[in-house]
Amino acid sequence: MTTNARLPRLPASLVLLLAVALGLWVRDIAKAIGTPIPALPMPFGGSLLDNLLATAIALLTAALLLAPGNSLARSLGLQWNDLRGPLLVLLATVPCWIGLWWLGALATDIDLLALLMLALVFPLAEEILFRGLGFVFAQRVLGWPWWLAASVQAVLFGAVHWLGFGGPEGGAMAALVFAVTGIGGFIFALLNRLDGYTLWSGLALHVSLNLAWNMITVADAIAMGWQGIGLRLGAAALAVLLLSWQLPARARRPVPL
Repeated sequence: MTTNARLPRLPASLVLLLAVALGLWVRDIAKAIGTPIPALPMPFGGSLLDNLLATAIALLTAALLLAPGNSLARSLGLQWNDLRGPLLVLLATVPCWIGLWWLGALATDIDLLALLMLALVFPLAEEILFRGLGFVFAQRVLGWPWWLAASVQAVLFGAVHWLGFGGPEGGAMAALVFAVTGIGGFIFALLNRLDGYTLWSGLALHVSLNLAWNMITVADAIAMGWQGIGLRLGAAALAVLLLSWQLPARARRPVPL
């Protein structure tokens, strides 16, 4: 099977896996080798720089691996397809918002900068790295089966959040976070596949769920209990059903690279 990459599939795949696995850890790696990279002088400066570096690595890796004559934007799913996909996904999250509001209350200490970072900037960077490079690029440029590309990046996505919750020291809670975010990463990729290998439907689900959990306060036992997990997975399942049912077949076909 031919690819659209400059390198043979195996070395190109190894480079891609390294970029996706390590993209969010650049500053940690730099610190470990004795060359720390200071955070930006602003609130969320460290996390913002981590995500900016991850985005830059995704773009650079794709540019280096992509064969000449192909679109970098389309290879990462950054082209616009149709508004219907993201709108259907947002509609699917409405029951989740209602359920959260019923179980909790609107937060009284909403920080607009925090909302911007946690619900839009950071999810966008994660989508470009994991779903753009790890899924769309792996499938469309390197020729991976879609289910394999979706699964591998989902495991790496879950692992990042697992480590963020303490890794092995985080115990059962960290393991639960790994499972939930890993499943979420797979669903984001599936939505992107249904929307013609573009990132925007998966991003719509990611942003809406992050926004809901930052605007509505619920008890920790609910957030990580069966109610909170059920609301998350229910929104994801409904989004998949709506896109499968309502999105025209032509909107599901990816444009040529």
